[in-house]
Amino acid sequence: MSHEPRLWEQHCCLPLLPTADVTELIRYPMGSYLSVNIGYSPQTTRDSLELVTQLRRDALTDGRFRLVHDIEDAWPSTPTAETESTIALAFDLEDAGPLDGDLDNVELFHELGLRSLLPTYNHANAAGCGCLDTEDTGLTAYGRDLIRTLNEVGVFADGSHCSRRTGLDIAEVTSVPMIYSHSNFAALWEHPRNIADEQAKACAATGGVIGVNGVGIFLGRNEPADRAGRVEAMADHIAYGAELVGIEHVGVGSDYSFDADDFNRELAENPESYSQEYLRYGQLQWTPPEDLLGTAGVRGLDAALADRGFSVADRAAVFGGNFARVARQVWRG
Repeated sequence: MSHEPRLWEQHCCLPLLPTADVTELIRYPMGSYLSVNIGYSPQTTRDSLELVTQLRRDALTDGRFRLVHDIEDAWPSTPTAETESTIALAFDLEDAGPLDGDLDNVELFHELGLRSLLPTYNHANAAGCGCLDTEDTGLTAYGRDLIRTLNEVGVFADGSHCSRRTGLDIAEVTSVPMIYSHSNFAALWEHPRNIADEQAKACAATGGVIGVNGVGIFLGRNEPADRAGRVEAMADHIAYGAELVGIEHVGVGSDYSFDADDFNRELAENPESYSQEYLRYGQLQWTPPEDLLGTAGVRGLDAALADRGFSVADRAAVFGGNFARVARQVWRG
């Protein structure tokens, strides 16, 4: 497709095992930036450190990746033949659990490429409340200290999977833009994982960005055969966000799961850890990398946004420019 934008993928998932195959990520277009999950609530510090160390080693051995130290590694101001023929790789944590309560571990993980962290994955922990909790008391004192530490070290403070109050508290505490790495809008599809307009506006007020995801149950389009419908629903959420808070505050965090079978098995084996809003739609479906920019002959999200009147510049902002802008403000190198 002409004018195909560069892609900033703010959240995707490989299996959370040292045996994960980093070459799966080559399904994303060369020149992309990817943030890959390295742990959530079940992982210890050791688990996530072992995983990120192995992923870094494998990425360097492969040669088609560049590890991110600063924003120029992630999103060069002037792309070169080298950066356009490799994928920039950084990492995120989907829960404060792998810090094991030690805020010094933020710096440790940052040195290994961590650039995004959300305090709580669905349920309450030492940092705050999750989106599946019935009681919502927001960030704890430790959680507030965590947000301040993320600001100091240069890591995105992320409200995805957090409770409504926790997300609003992040916006209140942070001194730099916050993000929602992979969250859709509850106004379009009511689901506890989707965010309220109030959260989106508070995020935007910090200068932040909301990354729309492509997960079927968060889009209301979870039928296995409805791949095209998921792309259209993503476009609807992006258009809604652009109207609500401005085009400059919307991006992409597809949450594509290369470990889809493992995650669906986890839902089946441990249903008590989730809610019926995760379980009642059948096996979860995701929007694959090929459906974002429409690679491999697929009519993708880029075309769906063009059909809705998004200009070349608008699409470039959504697909990468917006997250790159806030990274320049938040990251410390």
